[in-house]
Amino acid sequence: MVVGIIIVILVILGLIILGLVVYVIGLYNSLVSLKNNIKKAWSNIDVLLTQRSDELTKLVSTVKGYMKHESKTFTEIAKARSALLSAKTMGEKASADNMITGALKTLFAVAENYPTLKANENFNQLQTRITDIENELADRREFYNDSVNTYNIKIQTFPTLFFARMLNYGPEELFSATAEEKKDVKIEF
Repeated sequence: MVVGIIIVILVILGLIILGLVVYVIGLYNSLVSLKNNIKKAWSNIDVLLTQRSDELTKLVSTVKGYMKHESKTFTEIAKARSALLSAKTMGEKASADNMITGALKTLFAVAENYPTLKANENFNQLQTRITDIENELADRREFYNDSVNTYNIKIQTFPTLFFARMLNYGPEELFSATAEEKKDVKIEF
């Protein structure tokens, strides 16, 4: 009788321990998965930033012949592209990305003054391609922010927060534009 009770208690303790081990493994795996989703989301943004940078070079080459008096616009684009290519951190890349977005808005607005440029097939194809990439970037930024938000919520909720602290998992930064980057682009002719 006593042996039976001891066996039942040991089985119950074993099941509790097994349940805790399975829970901790699941918790660890979910944190690793969320962390890797953030890295993957950023890599997808990075790929599009590189594609846009490559297309930008082609666009500038096409436009230069038409817009000989717009050197300031070309300088801004070159500076933004250079900043993107030399960026090391996510924050630097995000800042450079926002610089390029502003420069592109200026370029496309200035291009409105050049009817022959607007009629150029290469320009139209490149403008469409860059616009498509911009739309994809917006989608990828949203996915990145969703991934970061899910991860940040997970590591800040009970009981996961204790485990996250043990693993040194801290909050990730959302992709956002600065106040300066949210201002309207001033176009001067």
